[in-house]
Amino acid sequence: MKTVVLKFGGTSVGSIDRIKRVCKIIASFKKKNVKVLAISSAMSGVTNDLVNKSKLISNNFDKAEYDTLVSTGEQASCALIAGRLKHMGFRSRSWMSWQLPILTEGPYSGARISKIVVKELNKYLKSGGIPIITGFQGVNSELRLTTIGRSGSDASAIMLAKFIKAGECIIYTDVDGVYTTDPRQYKNAKKIKKIFYDEMLEMASLGSKVMQPTSVQDAKLNDIDIQVKSSFITKPGTLITGSKKAFSDQIITGISSTKNDAKITIVGVKDSSYNLYENLKIDNFSVMPGSELKLLKGLELGCDGIITATCNVTANLSRKVYDDFNEKKQQTSNEILCKVRGTFDQYNLISGLHSFMSDQDDGYENVIPPVSLLNEKDKKQLIEDLGKLNFTLESLKMA
Repeated sequence: MKTVVLKFGGTSVGSIDRIKRVCKIIASFKKKNVKVLAISSAMSGVTNDLVNKSKLISNNFDKAEYDTLVSTGEQASCALIAGRLKHMGFRSRSWMSWQLPILTEGPYSGARISKIVVKELNKYLKSGGIPIITGFQGVNSELRLTTIGRSGSDASAIMLAKFIKAGECIIYTDVDGVYTTDPRQYKNAKKIKKIFYDEMLEMASLGSKVMQPTSVQDAKLNDIDIQVKSSFITKPGTLITGSKKAFSDQIITGISSTKNDAKITIVGVKDSSYNLYENLKIDNFSVMPGSELKLLKGLELGCDGIITATCNVTANLSRKVYDDFNEKKQQTSNEILCKVRGTFDQYNLISGLHSFMSDQDDGYENVIPPVSLLNEKDKKQLIEDLGKLNFTLESLKMA
């Protein structure tokens, strides 16, 4: 006899009427002569209310007690579902995570399920019972309640499907499947019938809110197919699977979007410690030393250049070193470049740079505290030393 795992989200059990509807869904599977068990989230809004109460008690609420507190929402919804099923004439009971138990590893509020003991659960299923199990939580090695984090009930259902060897895992939510894009923003969005784990994982990580990336990853790692359906309407949902059967050769599956996030691709970093650029090699990623003194060596090691404040005045010299290196010419500018940088290094770099440039443009006299301009004696010495290197404001203009 096939075993089916059903998971119901917070909106699906958000009121007594919705809980009654959930019980009808569970009953419909039982009538198909299959073994069925359900995972429930807390009623919508309950967990947030508990979190707010913890903040009123303390702004540094104990982490273990926090997990004990927020896990009570699922206990209430499971008891209500089991109670309703009994009223309908079915054999059912609520099951707390510690009663199985669902064993977890990792920190409070961010634990991961490591094992679920299903011996008693299998006995109860075989006897015709319908177990209703708390999602989002487990117990650690110290027998303290732990929570699994955001959308933890999805992870609970997926891992339970693994350990119980279920033939089907259905996630019931307030949407009727995964769409090509957000249907609330684009009326022409189409529901996807089937989607690969990796495609769903990418959509979830880029803004699709149907499932969290960690839950999709759990399903992929354990080869658990998931159906995503709505508990409010009777329509086919979306199958999330690793199987290549019945897939078309579509090029684009869907488009994810998010209003409040920006995606940044980092292509390089500045290394002012001068430790990384000699040792760190990553494809398509640049580690650039933060001084002209390291430019030539960095180029020899494969760096793309340098990132430094003094390049505001040494750019032409630095470019000459760069071009001579790439064209395999004799270096004629590196020595003077290093001496110029070394002269600036005798002072606060930003103070010296602004003081040097202020003779040309008084706008450079504006510095943000605690940085200040060099005193007149140091400024005079800086300009004199740079002049000995034929590095003057006039030479910069000519360049």
